[in-house]
Amino acid sequence: MSLHRAWVGLGSNLEEPDAQVARALDALDRLPLTRRRAASGLYASRPVGPQDQPDFINAVACLETRLSPLALLDQLQALEQRHRRVRGRRWGPRTLDLDLLLFDDSRLALPRLTLPHPEMTRRAFVVVPLLAVAPGLSLPDGRRLADLEAARPAPGTLRVLPNERQVR
Repeated sequence: MSLHRAWVGLGSNLEEPDAQVARALDALDRLPLTRRRAASGLYASRPVGPQDQPDFINAVACLETRLSPLALLDQLQALEQRHRRVRGRRWGPRTLDLDLLLFDDSRLALPRLTLPHPEMTRRAFVVVPLLAVAPGLSLPDGRRLADLEAARPAPGTLRVLPNERQVR
């Protein structure tokens, strides 16, 4: 089995979101055939979509895995369920949201999974933490993530959480 590098976006805005994200980061390291290799700090952001919900706490993690993209997606969705994720309205509040952002240099367009994640470059709460842990990262099409972020007209509302709330 080959070793792959995958990037996962984490988010929560319910039931102590910073603790939810911290527990999820630890749980990523216990997925089958997978190890967490890096994780960003925690960031707070306004929700995408409906604004009648609490702010989100976000982070990004780098994994090394021997799982396939769909097998990893299954494991991520099972982890969301263990965190009592309820899929209600689109972009609604949630205890845990895990998005598979990148998987090696894969480009996939499947009914359950699109890689790279189609919205990732438009979301400061993904790009900023990703650049914090991988400043030289390029997308599968060769574009550098830092160049895309620098060209964005407005950085959005993203706050780094204080050190005492950061994940270790």
